[in-house]
Amino acid sequence: MTDPETHGPAGHTKIDTSVPHSARIWNYWLGGKDNYPVDEEAGDAYTAVFPGIVTIARSSRAFLRRTITYLVTEAGIRQFLDVGTGLPTADNTHEVAQRLAPESRIVYVDNDPMVLSHARALLYSSREGATAYVDADVTDPDRILAAAAETLDLSRPTALILSNILGHVADHAEARSIVTRLMAALPPGSYLSVNDGSRGVDPVFERAQDAYNESGAVPYNLRTVDEITAYFDGLELIEPGVVSVPLWRPEPGAPAPEVIGEHGGLARKP
Repeated sequence: MTDPETHGPAGHTKIDTSVPHSARIWNYWLGGKDNYPVDEEAGDAYTAVFPGIVTIARSSRAFLRRTITYLVTEAGIRQFLDVGTGLPTADNTHEVAQRLAPESRIVYVDNDPMVLSHARALLYSSREGATAYVDADVTDPDRILAAAAETLDLSRPTALILSNILGHVADHAEARSIVTRLMAALPPGSYLSVNDGSRGVDPVFERAQDAYNESGAVPYNLRTVDEITAYFDGLELIEPGVVSVPLWRPEPGAPAPEVIGEHGGLARKP
């Protein structure tokens, strides 16, 4: 196994353990251990209002696993740009991709110093492939692309993964612009995978998220299904299109999927 490369500003290492952080809370809901008491308290307060958030978190991770499996086995993709990766848990992008195609190359992007420290420790690549970590913000596509090009050949088809990250961009028009700028740099035959919390499905979820956003934590904005679908404008959606994530190509033998407040899709750049 080979060590991950890291790219980012020197000295970006301070971790604030006094304020809950969405990546650490998400890790807690996924059953991970990389969090602090303040994150557990915030996570427990959220689940007290809306226990279904744990299902949403785990369904999001399962959607990521299924889309990567499709990209490797059916679309032949071997390069992945995962922006807003969050803390490593089970079935990270490189683990799923390299299990199926060891030569896969993955670049992770996040701006949380705790994610950076864990990326250095845990995101090991197969010998045939590569992983790298870029310390950058989703709102800086130019930096993301420049750093990603040190590991990926962006003249070859690449899958752009934006999993539960665009909700952190307050303005939907800006979020769409970010997607457009990143996809514009990728060649035809590339893919876009997006999933985010959705508004208009579960009022209890919406009230819990609105209360969380008002708590002083980094806010996360739920989008309507139409707003999530708009990220794929100009691309060719893979069936079944933009749906609640448990409904996206469920694995054979899985329990009957239920509609939850998390929608996503996968599309190809023509």
